[in-house]
Amino acid sequence: MAEKTRRAYGVDLQQLADWAARHGVDAASVDARTLRRFAGVLSERGLSRSTIARKLASIRSFYRHLVERGELEANPADLVATPKRDSYLPRVLRADEVAALLDSIPTADPLELRDRAMFELAYAAGLRAEEIVNLDVSDVDPDGEELRVSGKGGRTRIVPAGEPAWRAIEAYLERARPRLAAADGGGPGVRVEAALFLSRRGRRLSTSDVRRRLAVRVRRMAAGAGVSPHTLRHSFATHLLEGGADLRAIQELLGHASISTTQTYTRVESARLRREYSRAHPRA
Repeated sequence: MAEKTRRAYGVDLQQLADWAARHGVDAASVDARTLRRFAGVLSERGLSRSTIARKLASIRSFYRHLVERGELEANPADLVATPKRDSYLPRVLRADEVAALLDSIPTADPLELRDRAMFELAYAAGLRAEEIVNLDVSDVDPDGEELRVSGKGGRTRIVPAGEPAWRAIEAYLERARPRLAAADGGGPGVRVEAALFLSRRGRRLSTSDVRRRLAVRVRRMAAGAGVSPHTLRHSFATHLLEGGADLRAIQELLGHASISTTQTYTRVESARLRREYSRAHPRA
């Protein structure tokens, strides 16, 4: 599992452990009825069904591990029904809104050049925030107009990107990145940071840096709240679908392990079509 997933599972199990300890229940004594009570408490706290489903998946995985080690005979979580996940339609920008956002980023200084290249590439290749910050210079191939992306679960994929993104990347590599790399203060013999996108101090960015920089750009163009790097990823997938791309191809480009995850975008498109129908049809 990805490091992020392991951390999330650890938090989930700690919550169960704390709750069980307060009720005098140890790990070996937890049964399906106990887990149903725990799920009910989570629901009363206002957690979404999707979050509760993930916590139950964490618990199920933990008890499966105990069964495999011979410490328990059966997995109590197998007898607990997973709540149906909330119907979630991600926010999607129109193509002209994405263009307006990207075109509004100036290119006068190194940080502006970096932001323009970063978000052009995020939209052009449908990247997660974590995938953006994990990119190294060696992962991009401007001549071939493609990049190597390390996604969730250690899966690697090769993704194409269009000319606007590559123009922005080349401008950043030529005019901005050398200046940012020089800012780390390293002397002779010090290894230069391999990351493609660098901070003002010449270090690899964090995912919070990416979200913060996009929020700054969104505020400056008054695009409205709620636009995140994942919004650009959702928009990438939806615009491909609207343009006639095959769902399996979109799955590969996004790096989804399951086609069911990608099918979210068919619901987005269906919702858009229903809105257009209601707006335009005289007897809608």
